[in-house]
Amino acid sequence: MGCDVLDPRWLCLIWSMVGAQTTEQGDCSKFKGNVPHCCKKTPTVVDLLPGVPYNQQFSNCCKGGVVAAWGQDPTASVSAFQVSVGLAGTSNKTVKLPKNFTLLGPGPGYTCGPAKIVPSTTFFTPDRRRKTQALMTWNVTCTYSQFLARKNPSCCVSFSSFYNNTITPCPSCACGCQSKNNCIKSDSKLLNVLGINTPRKDNAPLLQCTHHMCPIRVHWHVKLNYKDYWRVKIAITNFNYRMNYTQWTLVAQHPNLNNVTQVFSFDYKPLVPYQSINDTGMFYGMKFYNDLLMEAGPLGNVQSEILLQKNKETFTLKQGWAFPRRVYFNGDECMLPPPDAYPFLPNSAFTNSASFSILIASLLLLMTVW
Repeated sequence: MGCDVLDPRWLCLIWSMVGAQTTEQGDCSKFKGNVPHCCKKTPTVVDLLPGVPYNQQFSNCCKGGVVAAWGQDPTASVSAFQVSVGLAGTSNKTVKLPKNFTLLGPGPGYTCGPAKIVPSTTFFTPDRRRKTQALMTWNVTCTYSQFLARKNPSCCVSFSSFYNNTITPCPSCACGCQSKNNCIKSDSKLLNVLGINTPRKDNAPLLQCTHHMCPIRVHWHVKLNYKDYWRVKIAITNFNYRMNYTQWTLVAQHPNLNNVTQVFSFDYKPLVPYQSINDTGMFYGMKFYNDLLMEAGPLGNVQSEILLQKNKETFTLKQGWAFPRRVYFNGDECMLPPPDAYPFLPNSAFTNSASFSILIASLLLLMTVW
């Protein structure tokens, strides 16, 4: 975030902040008595951690930089802080809008537009009998692009089913193999080194050695097929030793998600982009149970089962219909296996001929014994 000021002799001046703080104070040597919170022209503001003293808190603040999706938890989807700036004058004609916003959450991929003036925010006194108004209120809109954030996907999907013994794995190097020489095997003694799970400032991952080299793998297993229902098991595995995913979300697109009967270990909310289409749903962890996806290791996975009611006109196990069309983890689209690698139904003609051959061989064996 950059600032424009009235007096070019001064840099951006922040007297105090509540609910957040700047990472650097800058050169405030010109102030001898009351020293400002920050004197940098391009300050970096970070959210405070939960549990800070009450005199440092502000409404909807202090989430440690973790904001939930609006559909997941509206109360946790907002993060706010209060900042008192200097050299802004005392009227809305002297206030200058901040410039060059950059949102890091926690990596690149966000593009922010210019600040735009909107109707001034109003505030009520604690007794709700008096209303005050801000000198100026402005909004900044930031949009996220997965392609700007990284060259390769950050997750992949694997498939399996009850009618086929083979497992369709994630594509090889689905998330790029740049970290192939810096990964750690699951049985490596390096995992016992103190601090191996400590995150770095640049958020560089430390991945477990896999053929796909993805931080996250989502496994979709078609478990059972009943007369009127069918059951799916979803497992999410974290292969990053330096990352805990707090308040994670998983979005899946499948035509039968309009008939979800029960979700056992995740919370579920349908996403209806259009009135006539209801094929997309969001799964997320239950609070204080599995909303924290731990780093790679024995506890680095969460799983749930879904019971779906059949639509007899559309339901089929042929041609990969039982598998999702798209999968997103924390807003990033995951790479799916190629369609020709999906688990296929057994060939009934081949099975019958094999059984017939076994029957003839058994009869010949009995005749020989006799």
